Amino acid sequence: MQTAKNIFSWKQYWAKRFGTAPVLPMSREEMDDLGWDSCDIIIVTGDAYVDHPSFGMALIGRLLEAQGFRVGIIAQPDWQNTKDFEKLGKPNLFFGVTAGNMDSMVNRYTSDRRMRSNDAYTPDGIGGKRPDRSVMVYAQRVREAFKGVPLVIGGIEASLRRIAHYDYWSDKVRRSILPDSKADLLVYGNAERAIVEIAHRLAKGEDIKTITDIRGTAFMTNTIPDNWTVIDSTHIDKPGPVDPHPDPYAHEPDCKNNTSNVVPFTVKPIKSDRAVTVMQLPAYEQIKNDRVLYAHTSRVFHLETNPGNARALIQKHGDRFVWMNPPPVPLSTKELDQVYELPYTRAPHPAYGNAKMPAWEMIRFSINIMRGCFGGCTFCSITEHEGRIIQNRSEDSIIREIETIRDTMPDFKGHISDLGGPTANMYRLKCKSEKIESACRRLSCVYPDICKNMGTDHKPLIHLYQRARKLEGIKKVFIASGLRYDLAVQSPEYVKELVTHHVGGYLKIAPEHTEEGPLSKMLKPGIGTYDKFKRMFDQYSDEAGKEQYLIPYFISAHPGTTDEDMLNLALWLKKNNFRPDQVQAFLPTPLAIASGMYHSGKNPLKKVSATSEEVSVPKGGKQRRLHKAFLRYHDPENWPLLRKALKEMGREDLIGNGKRHLVPSWQPEGTGKKPEGARKQVTKKKITKRGGKKKFIKKPG
Repeated sequence: MQTAKNIFSWKQYWAKRFGTAPVLPMSREEMDDLGWDSCDIIIVTGDAYVDHPSFGMALIGRLLEAQGFRVGIIAQPDWQNTKDFEKLGKPNLFFGVTAGNMDSMVNRYTSDRRMRSNDAYTPDGIGGKRPDRSVMVYAQRVREAFKGVPLVIGGIEASLRRIAHYDYWSDKVRRSILPDSKADLLVYGNAERAIVEIAHRLAKGEDIKTITDIRGTAFMTNTIPDNWTVIDSTHIDKPGPVDPHPDPYAHEPDCKNNTSNVVPFTVKPIKSDRAVTVMQLPAYEQIKNDRVLYAHTSRVFHLETNPGNARALIQKHGDRFVWMNPPPVPLSTKELDQVYELPYTRAPHPAYGNAKMPAWEMIRFSINIMRGCFGGCTFCSITEHEGRIIQNRSEDSIIREIETIRDTMPDFKGHISDLGGPTANMYRLKCKSEKIESACRRLSCVYPDICKNMGTDHKPLIHLYQRARKLEGIKKVFIASGLRYDLAVQSPEYVKELVTHHVGGYLKIAPEHTEEGPLSKMLKPGIGTYDKFKRMFDQYSDEAGKEQYLIPYFISAHPGTTDEDMLNLALWLKKNNFRPDQVQAFLPTPLAIASGMYHSGKNPLKKVSATSEEVSVPKGGKQRRLHKAFLRYHDPENWPLLRKALKEMGREDLIGNGKRHLVPSWQPEGTGKKPEGARKQVTKKKITKRGGKKKFIKKPG
């Protein structure tokens, strides 16, 4: 893996003389108290400001402060005008804009495109404090308030929209967020390396328009440098060179058998040219109405995500290109430790008073121990954002954070709510060979089976759990992050430690489905692996004398799922006496491989052509409701819909009042009358405001 400059080795900016702020300022009054006449950098965020490393604005803000910069925060501004965007004045270096820890559309809407009534990242959970497509709206207001100030966008919303992408909420392919936001730079993925370098180079007087060589960034350009080799992947099955070049599909060695760090190509290896080679994706104008070409673009994009071998990507938008540099080099353990041990208060900004902060309440006593995920689940955004390379903190750093929580948080009762991250049990797991890891182009290290080069030793994690739970003043250390049970079963010692000491009665895991069709499109293991884990879970629970239960999570309406698949899942749930309360319907997020399947009806996991594999996609509201109803087969409100579907499927044998039946033939009084998917009727009432202006408001009809 390529090395990179330590992010804490830059010479600190002169403003370091002001010292560390008790909390990053959100007002001019706070700036005055700190003795600041201006901010060097201002971060605009869609989340309330919580000074905790689990919140992006705090982590990036404290990191930039450690570099010597004065950082201000504008949290959840009123986007109807520029007033809130002007309250800290003009930054000396740049504005940083993020939607927050969540994509604003995912935050505001359900998988049925209904607006949510609450927002966990807002004081008291109040909804409506951020606009749709927050990054674009905030960026526009920044441009209006301060023309010419460098503008950098980042966070998960910008990261997942860095190229042209399918947008579920408008049901169309949208342009990259770069031209729509008019930002100078986009930072994607874990942004620490990029944002630190951007800040220092701007501080030295560089023009942001010339900062085009930083990994993990994207920008707009009119030209491609003459010395760069362009691999043209703008046509399906006809990849052709600007100069003679390799087939972009022909560089997928199986890392189980590959022992070279040179990636093979059909025409010529370009390892020596990789630093000046760029893959040209189909243009936005090509893919916006061509679903097959969209699937091809998704495939090529995801094959260029390993920081060890990824090349730059370009995609034409009109007369200009979106240029995306290769992914950032992962942080070292030493760097990650320093990032998480910056002087966070671990609490919401005092300006919020006694308001409840739901997202903070959930994670206030939890600790991130790692980043990244090599699972490659096609419906998940972790890989697109954090990457497949696991970045680990040291055990000592994690223990120090537990002790900090114990010694400084007055309401701590001795319970650590989680030691985890994107996954619970990938801590310190990595490829056995750096050469193979740097060359590998597999989308998942654990599907269809765990790669023989992937380490599965859980001993470091077991030792961390044991050391943490034995600390003075610690009563219980829970594990709440998602567990990769296919990895866990490789280490019975780990399962025993987890089940004996770190489960609070229930353990949530996510097999997602029981049928091979949808599982193969998710890149998830078969249900037999779940069965193996459950046997181990039950055995060690019994040995510990504890009554504990597994709570499996499943997805409805995922691409590749048929009505028969959902019926079989419902029968499995009934057989195992599971009655899911909350169910998850598939939500296509930008850039995810499964979203490419949803939009195109093709399978980007394989070579894409006009005649390549078709994927069944549950799209219509009726079918999505049916799939959801199968998961909640026990709910009388769903029985009329299920009876009708079972009759149409020729499975009337499953309707009846016996134990073998899925739904009864009778209906409880007062149930099943509400039409499936019924919405409140909305009418518009015209009112007149002062000044004669007319406004329309919605009210229930």
